[in-house]
Amino acid sequence: MDNIKVLKPEDYEEPACLLCMDDKSVTPINTRRFIEKLDEYYGRNDYDGAERHLKYWLDESRAGNDLRGQFTVYNEMMGYYRKTGKFDQAVNASERALSLISKLGISGQAAAGTAYVNTATVYKTFNMSDPALPWFMKAKEIYEKELDKNDGRLAGLYNNMALSLTDLKRYDEALSYYGKALDIMTKKPGGELEAAITYLNMANAKEAQIGSEAAEQFISDCAERAKTLIDTPALPRNGYYAFVCEKCAPTFEYYGYFIYANELKETSKKIYERA
Repeated sequence: MDNIKVLKPEDYEEPACLLCMDDKSVTPINTRRFIEKLDEYYGRNDYDGAERHLKYWLDESRAGNDLRGQFTVYNEMMGYYRKTGKFDQAVNASERALSLISKLGISGQAAAGTAYVNTATVYKTFNMSDPALPWFMKAKEIYEKELDKNDGRLAGLYNNMALSLTDLKRYDEALSYYGKALDIMTKKPGGELEAAITYLNMANAKEAQIGSEAAEQFISDCAERAKTLIDTPALPRNGYYAFVCEKCAPTFEYYGYFIYANELKETSKKIYERA
């Protein structure tokens, strides 16, 4: 199961590039507005609209000579092209984002770590976990130094890195990182959906490690915990909730939760229809 990693305000609202602060030739884009509108497109499951939005703001950031804006857009493009299965475009966005890190003077900062996570996740999504893992490790070095130990971005890193480790049959390491992700997300307000995804990923890893029969109890425990978290009453039934329902449904179905899988699909469909 894939885990979405998008830029949040804390990722892109780093201190301004010293080279650009007094440069009157730079017209910065409104990154918060860009991200919020992009989330609206995803919330409506409107991927065509999201692509138009991304291209528009990339043109705007280029026209304004806004390198930081370009960096933000390229990071989001990685996620978009990854989700839509366009490998070449995703890699191109990755290369362009990475090329801006030194120009912006943000090497070693959390924003650079996020670009490394996004790059790694591109390769992982396209079944290239070997090249993905070094990028995850580069992000880990930065995140563990720069972020609070309970920062949700660390949980996202650990979860995604564990997916690659599972692909590489390094199961004990994968399960350890899933545990680290859960330690963060189960303490974080609103972290229920990410924790649910991690529990299902853990079930998949354990099954791959020892087989479905030997892992039956472990899988059942993980699935029940994920189900309880997804059904948390206080969670907003928004576009992200619909996305998680849609992505989790096949895993529940695979493990025999047929009725619940159908409920998740219907919930996702209804949320998208009313958006």
